[in-house]
Amino acid sequence: MLKKLSMHLSGIAAALFLAFAFTSAQAYPTKPVTLVVAFTPGGPSDVLSRIVGKKLQELLGQTFIIENRPGAGGNIAAEQVARAAPDGHTLLMGNNSILATNAALYKKINFDPEKDFIPISLVGTQANILVVNPTVPVKSMAELIALAKANPGKLNFASSGHGAAAHLSGELFKSEAKVDIVHVAYKGAAPALQDVIAGHVQLMFATAASVVGHIKTEKVRALAVTTPKRTAVLPELATIDELGIKGFDATTWHGLVAPAGTPREVIAILHEATIKTLNDPVVRKQLMDLGVDIVGNSPREFETYIKAEIPKWTAVVKTSGAKVE
Repeated sequence: MLKKLSMHLSGIAAALFLAFAFTSAQAYPTKPVTLVVAFTPGGPSDVLSRIVGKKLQELLGQTFIIENRPGAGGNIAAEQVARAAPDGHTLLMGNNSILATNAALYKKINFDPEKDFIPISLVGTQANILVVNPTVPVKSMAELIALAKANPGKLNFASSGHGAAAHLSGELFKSEAKVDIVHVAYKGAAPALQDVIAGHVQLMFATAASVVGHIKTEKVRALAVTTPKRTAVLPELATIDELGIKGFDATTWHGLVAPAGTPREVIAILHEATIKTLNDPVVRKQLMDLGVDIVGNSPREFETYIKAEIPKWTAVVKTSGAKVE
């Protein structure tokens, strides 16, 4: 009799807990949500996050605060979110650096990209464009390779940070093209690109979002696209694969994640709002104008995507010798 009563009471307790969790999720968000961005204002991650955050704010009825925490290839921002309260009020706009590369790139990071976050949705992907300052005497990728081989160690390439997609794109290019070009790391894509435009650095693998406008105004010269297929933003620009380095693929991607332990119900609310955001006509146009190929998938699909990206970029790190000791 006592055993049956105990089981009955346990069942009631479990039901009450689920009811409380459901009620709590329904109330979410109960305060402003901080969306942490691992790079400086004005860069692709920042612009994309502000577009998405603005619509999420509208849909969820709470302020979305964009907090820029640049440095260490995104590790500073990731560590902050990994240690935040798992209640859905602190989120991270993750990317391939943070979630797929840094564990292999850095000797030690203070978070586990697979265990410390729950995926919400892959927001979108972006093509990287190989650009040079117009004063560099080349008009094709072949000419750039020839110039680099004739002047080993004298050409510099900028990136948004050590281990960022722009950096590893350059390292992969160095390896595949067999050239000696020197990496110069910045705290974000915006200052990196500004130095390329100013001529302080000769070239960069820049996201389409950050560089299309400058290509059109001839502040930089585009030579190739790093994705397997041409980008709709610059359909006339050939891929690196087409130009002779077969199989070259360095795509930048962005996706929302929350701290591990965030209730499933809250993740479901965030996922639904994210999908609605990515299907909004105004948001879609803004993101597509930035050169973003919109994705919008399920938490499980995003998790699978991340798991597939980790060995790919780990291999790039090992091949390039770009590991940070």
